[in-house]
Amino acid sequence: MGEAADKGRPDVVVIGAGVSGLTTAVCLAEAGLAVRVDTERWPADTTSAAAGAAWDPFMVEPQDRVREWSAVSLAEFTALAGRTEATGVRLLSGTHQSRLPRRAPDWAESVGARPCAPGDLRPGYVTGWRYRAPVIDMPRYLGYLVRRLSDARGRLRQRRYGSPAEALAEAPAVVNCSGSGARELVPDPAMTPVRGQIVVVENPGITEFFCDDTPDAEELVYVYPQGDTLVLGGTAESGEGSLLPDPSAAAAILSRCAAVLPSLAAAGVVGGRVGLRPVRPEVRLEAEETRLGRLLHNYGHGGAGVTVSWGCAREVVRLLLGTAPVTP
Repeated sequence: MGEAADKGRPDVVVIGAGVSGLTTAVCLAEAGLAVRVDTERWPADTTSAAAGAAWDPFMVEPQDRVREWSAVSLAEFTALAGRTEATGVRLLSGTHQSRLPRRAPDWAESVGARPCAPGDLRPGYVTGWRYRAPVIDMPRYLGYLVRRLSDARGRLRQRRYGSPAEALAEAPAVVNCSGSGARELVPDPAMTPVRGQIVVVENPGITEFFCDDTPDAEELVYVYPQGDTLVLGGTAESGEGSLLPDPSAAAAILSRCAAVLPSLAAAGVVGGRVGLRPVRPEVRLEAEETRLGRLLHNYGHGGAGVTVSWGCAREVVRLLLGTAPVTP
């Protein structure tokens, strides 16, 4: 795919090639529409490529709709995990643990979470939940979505838009999946970028994920195995828009994670990634009729873009085609 292959007027233009944009484009293309993804950044350079990532409804509202979208995505990721390693999706066991007493999160039942046995709890943690969930190698997974889009005759090109109206000159329908870019594109002042940084290290033999789920914790602590490497996180800096890695933040991430899992203290650093979570008071997923054509919005997924991606994409299909969500 690429600009050279961009021939003819598409039925739909999707703005953005992160996980929301690519998943939406795949669902629309597999529903039989001619789809083109126009993106300022290639998939490997998007915020999605910098994500951890695991199925986890984090930093996203409204909860009732998030619950439905997350359930759809959970089923899809579970199916993908059983197909081939090329998807980058695996089902892993692990724990969420809290340093303070708390009730199980709302999503715990959907993944069959059960209370941690005392031996599961790391020092300083008083409660937690053990469960099995999808863990996603995002660079690999985004590549899988690009290939799946190509197989459905979808196209991808690099193009920056100054407004949705510019995109509507290209197709009768546009889906805005611009993430944090929606703040300027729409424009939407309710959008707030929340900077996230992760560190990738050599895996000393850890096979389970770990996530600190302490209420109102000032710092994020999570560890996601990715085969020979581990993704360690993280940060959540509201309003910070820099995409440059911060060495001091990386050192702090390593220190926090090693305090929970001491074997990480000697792990060699492979690299790091930075992205801007598109945080909004609520996800914006709706359709509007304009004088230029049909405009749909699918952005503001906060820290749960992966977790709600398939559910939101299927809802876009329903809104655009007036049908039940399409199953691949």
